[in-house]
Amino acid sequence: MKKPRSRLANWLSFNQHRKRFGAAAVARSIDGVDLQQLKQRRVDAGIPVMTHGSKKELPSHLDDLRQEFSGQPEINYYHAQLIVLIRRGVDVAKHFSDFETLWLQERDFLLQSLSTRWLISAADTFIDHSQDALLKALLMNAVILINTIKLQESERYLHRTENVPVDPQRQQSLQSERLALFDGVSGFAVGTDDTLRNMRWRLDALCASHPLGAMVLEVFERVQREGNVYARFRAMHTRDKTVWWQD
Repeated sequence: MKKPRSRLANWLSFNQHRKRFGAAAVARSIDGVDLQQLKQRRVDAGIPVMTHGSKKELPSHLDDLRQEFSGQPEINYYHAQLIVLIRRGVDVAKHFSDFETLWLQERDFLLQSLSTRWLISAADTFIDHSQDALLKALLMNAVILINTIKLQESERYLHRTENVPVDPQRQQSLQSERLALFDGVSGFAVGTDDTLRNMRWRLDALCASHPLGAMVLEVFERVQREGNVYARFRAMHTRDKTVWWQD
């Protein structure tokens, strides 16, 4: 597996320098912003369009992101700007400090306002730059959860199995027989299993140890409501005492 590029290699790369062209003006435009005002104002950039990939030219990439956030509170776009500047190596210490301050001051607002995509981007940013080992370990749970779901749902798409109905006989067999998966791991008894409830209890206890552990719990709750394996298994769950989600 190829290792990440070193800081020196990034510094010597023309491509990396190209990605920072125009960064000084962007940094000046967001320095000393009023977070309360950003929460009240909405981004006005026409019809929202999700970005896919990123342009090398920083101003163009940020323009695309602004359109993605059209209609949302400006603080969401500010949050994205900080992440972009950090990832492109622009005064990282200063912008990560601003990013950390933003989360510590506006955690609850951001948890409700940001999409799951941007919550995971925030988690990645903390993992890459925070000096808090506990926080990094906690947030890795959210990243692994979402990336695993992305793989699983993409595989369903590849095999055209999104609309294949549940086989009642196999659902029943999960209640009465052990399904061997790999290396001693067995299947999930859909409808009654306590595995996820027990995992949730452990997750709650761990996340309570840090104020930003709430990010992990927010992501975990969201996947219970969206189109993925957690939501589908929640819909088939029948045993009240083993539920793993909050109502």
